[in-house]
Amino acid sequence: MGGHVDDPSYKDVCGGDTGHVEVVRITFDPDAISYRELLDVFFSVHDPTQLNRQGNDAGEQYRSVIFYTEEEQQRIAEDVIAEMTAGKEFSEPIMTAVEPASKFYVAESYHQNYFNENSRQPYCMFVISPKLAKLEQKFAEKLRA
Repeated sequence: MGGHVDDPSYKDVCGGDTGHVEVVRITFDPDAISYRELLDVFFSVHDPTQLNRQGNDAGEQYRSVIFYTEEEQQRIAEDVIAEMTAGKEFSEPIMTAVEPASKFYVAESYHQNYFNENSRQPYCMFVISPKLAKLEQKFAEKLRA
């Protein structure tokens, strides 16, 4: 999402020239989990203080961004960032952008259910697995069995 090229491939996005960001589209029931709670998860499973990178993954396609679909989501996201900044939740400034959602492009089939299909790959084992463990520990009461 967020780029200037129509229907980019994963390879195009990884090249860093399309302006797109690798994102996850989340559909949720606000009676089951609030938008604010989703933001709590978002900020706990990645480093929002890095500009155009996540760990060893560098480039604009790895920037931290929240794409909102309505003004209320924008307001809540900006409020959460302001609260976290005031509370010094992170030792560095939060670099997460808050932008209006644009067209969402579905990843190629080999990226669907990627972790479950590739959990033994080194990237999944050393980058994704620790994030999932943190998610499972911190938000166990919100996860389905």
